[in-house]
Amino acid sequence: MKVLIDQNEINSRVIALGRELAQEYQGRPLTIIGILAGSLVLLADLIRAIDVPHQVGLLQASSYRGKSTKPGELFVNLDYLPDLSERDVLLVDDIFDTGKTMQKVMAQINEQEPRSLKTAVLLWKEEATEVDFGPDYHCFKIPDHFVVGYGLDFNNEYRHLPFIASLEGSDLV
Repeated sequence: MKVLIDQNEINSRVIALGRELAQEYQGRPLTIIGILAGSLVLLADLIRAIDVPHQVGLLQASSYRGKSTKPGELFVNLDYLPDLSERDVLLVDDIFDTGKTMQKVMAQINEQEPRSLKTAVLLWKEEATEVDFGPDYHCFKIPDHFVVGYGLDFNNEYRHLPFIASLEGSDLV
């Protein structure tokens, strides 16, 4: 594997994003929703960096199964969300790849009538995007490589790594 973004770069950028979001949402009813399981590491660090009162919720969305490096059918479970009506919602995910997961999740969250809905991701594969929008906030743009670490996985491994790395041929078996 090849390290693309080291731990210090990630920590600095997440803290900076937290400060930016704190300014934007000052005095507003904010709910931060993390998409399981990839966003967990980012979510934990980001909510500590956003110095304004906020609620936290989780939802499950997955389109990768096992050793696949290509997305399949998307599964979304919204059962554990708090009431989002009349709240500003920030949807947090690990990576914005094609954008199809974010698009479907946003449509379902909008049905709950939040006051506003924005998105924040750690990584954006801009060249892989297949929808007509991008994330409202992102920490890093990366090339179209399959990456792991800081919450991202391959076959449920590598989430624990404190950096972002691209997997190479022999890593994908």
